[in-house]
Amino acid sequence: MKERTCLECGEPLKGRADKKFCDDACRNSYNNRQNSDANNYVRNVHYVLRKNRRILEELNPEGTTKAHRSKLAEKGFDFDYHTSMYTTKAGATYLFCYEYGYLPIEGDMMVLVKKKEYEN
Repeated sequence: MKERTCLECGEPLKGRADKKFCDDACRNSYNNRQNSDANNYVRNVHYVLRKNRRILEELNPEGTTKAHRSKLAEKGFDFDYHTSMYTTKAGATYLFCYEYGYLPIEGDMMVLVKKKEYEN
């Protein structure tokens, strides 16, 4: 029978047949490495999306409001990144960063919204 070893450090395992790690430190180290964003691109995109969400949340505390495009840009909003799009029956396309979204309207104005299912 093949000897079982810790997935992190390679030390022989003793105890339960389904044991994968020798201790909590190895289990944590292994899982942290598996779950880290090894790719800088993914990490950077995630950072931009979180920043965009924070800006929309800050400018829209009531759930629906209007703001000028320059106000978002001044705070560092990146209009190239969003998590989803929603097109209404009337053909208006909202762009969302998680639960906060915006709709470009006349001029450089934006309607800022928050998805209803996320409101408390």
